[in-house]
Amino acid sequence: MLQKILIFYRHVKMISPNPNKMKPKLIVFTVFLIFGIVLFSCKSEKKTTDQQSVNSSVERQEWAIVIHGGAGAMAKDKMTPEMDKEFRAALAEAMNTGKKILSEGGSSLDAVEKTIRVMEDNPLFNAGKGAVFIHEGKNELDAAIMDGSNLAAGSVACVTDIKNPITAARYVMTNSEHVMLTGAGASQFTKDQGLEIVPPSYFYTEKRYNELKEILKKEKMGTVGCCALDRNGNLAAGTSTGGMSNKKYNRVGDAPIIGAGTYANNITCAVSATGHGEFFIRR
Repeated sequence: MLQKILIFYRHVKMISPNPNKMKPKLIVFTVFLIFGIVLFSCKSEKKTTDQQSVNSSVERQEWAIVIHGGAGAMAKDKMTPEMDKEFRAALAEAMNTGKKILSEGGSSLDAVEKTIRVMEDNPLFNAGKGAVFIHEGKNELDAAIMDGSNLAAGSVACVTDIKNPITAARYVMTNSEHVMLTGAGASQFTKDQGLEIVPPSYFYTEKRYNELKEILKKEKMGTVGCCALDRNGNLAAGTSTGGMSNKKYNRVGDAPIIGAGTYANNITCAVSATGHGEFFIRR
């Protein structure tokens, strides 16, 4: 049985029907979800004899996952039925990846990383393959991941040749003494770790660029993110982005900044933010 879901303008919360048994909340801060939010939670139920209260049938939430495809200003009249169907299918593919991991007892970290990788590999999203172009006509990528069980975190920023920045961010977390690596240094670390490096041209998709370039002049596709709760009660959060279209001067937003665009703590919540990064950094 699904938990009550309350959707607000600035955030999404998943709240337990019984406050005394409430699991850590999953929160995704948003300005406006361009592609929508797909939510799925899995619970076990116990049979009751009187059936007087639906809430009384809920034992506990075993695992949960929430994803977003980013904030932006795309008007509904510009989202054709074909585009809408394509976006929904892409989100469902990403969601199903995380669901499978969690339902089989996998970790929230694995679910977050693998789910975001699916979106990074899809040119529909402003992350990885579909990253927007900056002022200099190239792509710069940022990503971060955090483990709510021990507050470990890793991120990369301003990278131009890492195929899956979310995986590089996880390696920064697990295989280095650092939290954030940027630019050429992040790329060298990723290469040293044996992760996939691609030529910058990999992120240029002519078909998508020609199809969306008029939109990108005025509107920004969104960051992608995922928060997950596994059966062990551990939270994790991850965010990946191509940043703002036409940005300058190696601008870095909130996505790779732990505590701004990405955060997870088993005691409180998991967060993946999307929108204007400066807003979240200042707060």
